[in-house]
Amino acid sequence: MSDRIAHPHYRGLVMSAEEAATKIQHGMTVGMSGFTGSGYPKAVPTALAAHIEAEHAAGRPMKIKVWTGASTGPELDGVLAKANGIEMRLPFNTDPTARDRINKGEMDYLDMHLGQVAPMAWQGFLGEMDVAVVEVVGIRADGSLIPSSSVGNNKTWLDRAKAIILEVNEWQSELLEGVHDVYYGTALPPNRVPIPLTRVTDRIGEPGLRCDMSKVVAVVVTDTPDRNAPFSPPDDTARAIADHLLEFLGHEVKKGRLPETLLPLQSGVGNVANAVMTGLVDGPFHNMTAYSEVIQDGMLDLLDSGRLLMASATAFSLSPEAAERANDRMSFYREKMILRPQEISNHPEVIRRLGCIAMNGLIEADIYGNINSTCVMGSRMQNGIGGSGDFARNAYISIFMTPSTAKNGAISAIVPQVSHVDHIMQDVAVIVTEQGLADLRGLSPKKRADLIINNCSHPYYRDGLKDYYNRALKGSYGLHAPSLPGEALSWHQRFIDTGTMKF
Repeated sequence: MSDRIAHPHYRGLVMSAEEAATKIQHGMTVGMSGFTGSGYPKAVPTALAAHIEAEHAAGRPMKIKVWTGASTGPELDGVLAKANGIEMRLPFNTDPTARDRINKGEMDYLDMHLGQVAPMAWQGFLGEMDVAVVEVVGIRADGSLIPSSSVGNNKTWLDRAKAIILEVNEWQSELLEGVHDVYYGTALPPNRVPIPLTRVTDRIGEPGLRCDMSKVVAVVVTDTPDRNAPFSPPDDTARAIADHLLEFLGHEVKKGRLPETLLPLQSGVGNVANAVMTGLVDGPFHNMTAYSEVIQDGMLDLLDSGRLLMASATAFSLSPEAAERANDRMSFYREKMILRPQEISNHPEVIRRLGCIAMNGLIEADIYGNINSTCVMGSRMQNGIGGSGDFARNAYISIFMTPSTAKNGAISAIVPQVSHVDHIMQDVAVIVTEQGLADLRGLSPKKRADLIINNCSHPYYRDGLKDYYNRALKGSYGLHAPSLPGEALSWHQRFIDTGTMKF
């Protein structure tokens, strides 16, 4: 029995993960906690996967629909995908086995803007939720829940689910109590009211999650760490991208378009984004804030340096080493962090009001600045749009970053036309590669094309892009954004046919 369960009613519901997993039946819709490998349940999904495998071995069907905040970890997405136990998944995934099943058509996948998941669940468009499985740090004497290392959609799952299973994870630091700010003021139209958040440091909600204890059917005690993939040390390419971006931000300060403290930073997940955060440690900017989805390793470095005063997010996205560091130093970090529901961290009203600087990755960009951030070669899902759309359209400056090539040069990240569009060119202000930076603000499509080709494309592919663009200027149906439809995706077809875009 865990001393983190302070309410006697919940103590009476403690059981094994295997017993709790039997509460989940074939065809159910299950909302799981978790956001980018943080705060997701570990024991119950693993036990459920074993149960699913046993059912399949006996010739009985057993699959569920899985909703989360974003990606999770191997003890959830990994084991359930391996057991072929997921019928439908939303709103984001990074697990390789699940990705393979999605791309083979064996698993339905709804790729969604992360800030829209909770509102759509409340609107009823996604259907009913049968069970919520939510990791918490502890249960207070009043029955409220201390959230874990992510908040995500947990508030909505607890409210919407017919039954609730709680995992009390003793690995998570008890000092997380008080870090969270759970806002219960959202409502559907016509009853919506403004969200009263005007500064990154504002707290507008409650430190815990409300829970109808009559719906709780099981409590499982665990002691298992979060499992985010480790970040690679910044290589020359990542450092070059970071250098270009830091130079650009400094230029904006000199021009008076940004304050010396910058504006609240948002950073997508990944090695390049983390390299930018790390680069800011030695940059000229002080007294910064972050209003983002995740707190990554680089943000811990910024907090340690004193250059970042406050980081607001919905979850951690920390390497194993950084997660241990955060746990060990939580008494320091808890005064400099706020974790909110993702419908608040990713809310367009708040993002626009705060004036966030959005920095996200991409799969490919075309010569006019349209962005593909989800589908390789137009149809093979990589991960999903995540929160990039929430921030890109509403940011003060919307920046997309990428190495100029992938697959050891076999793929150009700058192409004549993206094979799938997630962010239209009107939502894209700046594109950065290790080759350079293109500030696209205020530019017509043709001026954008010149800048992107010359500043951002890899030298090997640059002449090919120029050749395509020059011929499009002569043979396009219209000259606003010149295009040769019969050739625009030929680079992708060449890769599909030969394994390379190279000429």
